[in-house]
Amino acid sequence: MTATTTEAPTYMGLRGRPLSLAVSTVATTGFLLFGYDQGVMSGIIGSNHFATIFEEVRNNATMQGLVTAIYEIGCLIGAIFILGVGDLLGRRKAMILGGLIMIIGATIQVTAFPGHAPLAQFIIGRVVTGVGNGINTSTIPTYQAECSKTSNRGLLICIEGGIIAFGTVIAYWIDYGCSYGSQDLSWRFPIAFQSIFGLVVCVSMIYLPESPRWLLTHERYEDAERVISALRGYDLGSEETQIERDIILDSIRASGFSGQKSTPIKALFSGGKTQHFRRMLLGASSQLMQQVGGCNAVIYYFPILFETSITPGDENMALLMGGINMIVYAIFATTSWFIIERVGRRKLFLYGTIGQCLSMVITFSCLIDGSQSSAKGAAVGLFTYIASFGATWLPLPWLYPAEINPIKTRAKANATSTCTNWLFNFLIVMVTPVMIANIGWGTYLFFAVVNACFLPIIWFFYPETAKRSLEEIDIIFAKGYVEKISYVRAAEELPLLTDEQVEQEALKYGLIDTAARGAAHARGPAGAPHEKALSEKSEEGGSREEVEN
Repeated sequence: MTATTTEAPTYMGLRGRPLSLAVSTVATTGFLLFGYDQGVMSGIIGSNHFATIFEEVRNNATMQGLVTAIYEIGCLIGAIFILGVGDLLGRRKAMILGGLIMIIGATIQVTAFPGHAPLAQFIIGRVVTGVGNGINTSTIPTYQAECSKTSNRGLLICIEGGIIAFGTVIAYWIDYGCSYGSQDLSWRFPIAFQSIFGLVVCVSMIYLPESPRWLLTHERYEDAERVISALRGYDLGSEETQIERDIILDSIRASGFSGQKSTPIKALFSGGKTQHFRRMLLGASSQLMQQVGGCNAVIYYFPILFETSITPGDENMALLMGGINMIVYAIFATTSWFIIERVGRRKLFLYGTIGQCLSMVITFSCLIDGSQSSAKGAAVGLFTYIASFGATWLPLPWLYPAEINPIKTRAKANATSTCTNWLFNFLIVMVTPVMIANIGWGTYLFFAVVNACFLPIIWFFYPETAKRSLEEIDIIFAKGYVEKISYVRAAEELPLLTDEQVEQEALKYGLIDTAARGAAHARGPAGAPHEKALSEKSEEGGSREEVEN
């Protein structure tokens, strides 16, 4: 294969592994910001310094819950925004926009002063910050998945998910340290500090590449080849670059995306060989189960729970134990980094669910008699819960939707999953203090039962995706549909495939009718393959979907 140039392109002066590391570092910083912003309010919301400025929250569990949870509404708005325009905006621009909005939101919060409706301004700032975070959390996993190699995609996105815990740890300990400072320092500095992370994301993404899969869906073939060459360290025009480009093009054609700039919403609800609707539900259900499993009942309200049930009246001890709990959280969050590809997604989902369920059983059992000594046993349950959650359910729901969904619906399906996360995050954060106030230990009994209900869903419906390329996962669902077997079984029976075998299997199951190899040397729209995908024909009777922006 002859190339016009053999020089490998660079971004920020980097290519190959260093460039991939830079992409992963910035993506991870975005999730560090997410974790920080998620945890920063827990050490502030119940403090006297904060209540002096915002009197409405003093000893008012409902208002405290509202101020904390309103952030999730902003995140939901941001995720809906990406659901609507993410395909048109692109991954880079979306991440830059999300970071800028978070900085603006933090500025609105820290400039709230008495006498000028401070609570209203603070709530507006929380919503604006949430919008930025919703944009980022809907975009970053997709960007990372589309820029990563198959061999380390799971690890890199698990690092992103796990780093949420480190952000929360940083927030907890900054809250704790600032609690000894002046009234303004105790809450303004922790909230303002997040702007540093936002700046890193915004500035870095100006110079880093766009996702090659997004570029190919927008028929920017030469740009996509440059990005593939730079990310993998290949020479521009090399056979390796062309093979990877062709495999992605086959996936685009199989999904019916060829020539479309944006995926219509109705594509999320289609079935057939591509199983868009099922795959969207799998991703969204993982985010739903993460939230209703009780994680935020522990993360947001651990200091409050400690102060009311375990160390009554000792706010300092409650904050200190909350910080220690977050260190445990962060330590166990790193566990998935080493086992995600070896153990696989399914087993980690199952192990984590069992651990969370048993931890909630310990917690509610120790709170039944109401004694302070028994409450210490409940603290053990909370610690084991956060350990189980950090190692499994923290990163997995960010990884699974990003890889289980096909290229046609990935951006919108991932945004739908993120919308589900924030919607139920808001619900749990709002109702948890009310549940604790009214049914006490029954709150943890409820979460124990909910976790037990996850097990059959995961066992029967969640196929394994470890060590699979994004295009290989498409084959799993085509195989299950054509052979009329469960998709879990299809994943178990399908051997790991090479790039060439992926194309052969796509032809075998009718995902495509011709290979992209014949256009391998072509550049630009004129040379790009636009053959009709058989799956699209079977789903829509041969009629091409209209582009809906």
